[in-house]
Amino acid sequence: MNKRWGLLLGFWVSCSTLAADHDAKVAGLDRFHLDAGDLSLGLSQDWRRPLPDVTRALIIVHGRLRNAPTYLHSGEKAAEQAGATGSTLVIAPQFLDESDMKNGRLDQQLLRWRADDWMAGAASTGPGQVSSYSALDQIIKHLGNRTLFPALKEIVVAGHSGGGQVVQRFAVTGHAHPMLQTEGIRLRYVVANPSSYAYFSPQRPVPFETASCPGFNEWKYGMQGLPDYAKGQGAEQLEQAYVSRDVTYLLGQQDTDPNHPALDKSCEAETQGAYRLIRGHNYFDALKQRHPQLGHRLVEVPGVGHDGDKMFTSPQGQNVLFPH
Repeated sequence: MNKRWGLLLGFWVSCSTLAADHDAKVAGLDRFHLDAGDLSLGLSQDWRRPLPDVTRALIIVHGRLRNAPTYLHSGEKAAEQAGATGSTLVIAPQFLDESDMKNGRLDQQLLRWRADDWMAGAASTGPGQVSSYSALDQIIKHLGNRTLFPALKEIVVAGHSGGGQVVQRFAVTGHAHPMLQTEGIRLRYVVANPSSYAYFSPQRPVPFETASCPGFNEWKYGMQGLPDYAKGQGAEQLEQAYVSRDVTYLLGQQDTDPNHPALDKSCEAETQGAYRLIRGHNYFDALKQRHPQLGHRLVEVPGVGHDGDKMFTSPQGQNVLFPH
């Protein structure tokens, strides 16, 4: 870990007030300018100058705590342990919410969302409107610049918990990036321990009464009421695109607490299973039933529960993020 991030993490731990916590969320982070505003993000290297040694970009998405510096550190640590520090650019986008802006200390040019709406691809509430998924698209587009990244071979979009929800739904609705295919850049998705998944049909693994859970098939849990980002695509079109993508489900074997404080306990999520590990298996099995030739992978991490750092820095996590 470099000195700058060591200082940042020390500051993060020492914050005791809510206002200080909000400040810490963006302390030391860079900015990525979009038409709608500036996206706060962490970078392991300066991506504004050419990076001829970088062959892989890891976009790592935080959970509901919006702690991008923590996830940047996890990505850097995983790359270091895998012997891939110099060849990897780690990018940790930060999806702030409106509460982060209320203390008045943060620049109003920073993009923010209403509560956890960024997980489902909703548009930002200020300063302009852009889907959180579109922000990821802009990062990917920037990485396709061969002047800056002449040796880039692959982009990995990974997220844990709430970030896992982002990555799974982004892979479902994600727009095509023809320039990646033209330049021979591979795009992969790693979905780690999300609370729920977007299903393509009304069938669910847990029996329930529709009348008691009428929103079970609404986005973000199903295909009804898709976000504007989906651009009018239907469920069948999205499903065909999704199953063709390179997706790995990374599940902690100990993420089995049905009463975990951060677990989605809504009826919509409960129809998918009692806890995260079984929800992941249920979703993967449902896709395999619909698509017997499915190329997606499910990888379990033994001895790890709901812990993003341990998931990504585990031997299994490193093998998924940095395959040899």
